[in-house]
Amino acid sequence: MTVSTAKISDQVDRLARKIQDLHKNKDSTSRILISVSGIPGCGKTTLGGAVAARLNELVNSDGEFAVCIPMDGYHLSRAQLAAMPDPETAIHRRGAAFTFDGEGYYRLVQSLREPLTPDSPTIYAPSFDHAIKDPVADDIPIRPQSKVVIFEGLYLSLNREPWSQAAALMDESWFIDVDREVARSRLVKRHVASGIVPDTQAAEDRIRTTDFLNADDIMDNRLPVQEVLPGN
Repeated sequence: MTVSTAKISDQVDRLARKIQDLHKNKDSTSRILISVSGIPGCGKTTLGGAVAARLNELVNSDGEFAVCIPMDGYHLSRAQLAAMPDPETAIHRRGAAFTFDGEGYYRLVQSLREPLTPDSPTIYAPSFDHAIKDPVADDIPIRPQSKVVIFEGLYLSLNREPWSQAAALMDESWFIDVDREVARSRLVKRHVASGIVPDTQAAEDRIRTTDFLNADDIMDNRLPVQEVLPGN
């Protein structure tokens, strides 16, 4: 194990144990809700998934005690973007806050704040299908036995409604602070590998005209959080 990997593992373990302690002190009818946010390429998905997996290990769960829900499913569809007053800009800026269904996300958080009872239903979140490049409704189950829900996404600490309303319902909000050049390098590789752009130059142009504009919005309008975590 490298030093960097060891540090990441230590961080994941600390955060998982912190959530475990929060859960022990929580009413049995209430879930623990955690949000993980940061600029594009900061490592939100990796961290959220790793913390959920470690927490399930700590409580000997089959993988359902803690779940990680990505915000990708709350992208507006391409048809919705095309119906906007300036569809060209909307499609190019896909990933900006205005291209997400923030109200839908807020409704999900509200539903997960309802007290758990023996009759509590399974709640579903949308996913994102990268093959069709659109969200898929009601695709990720959040079952009653899932007592910890970790959300990860760009705008979960944004000081603007409805994101701020959802943030107010969290037990804790975490923010990953990453060097922009580290994020840029990740995004270039990601955009080319996913086929969003044909080459490195096009990836750099996209980052300049979309991703880093979003990063500015995220950094300039961040709510206070309980954890500022180093990006790696």
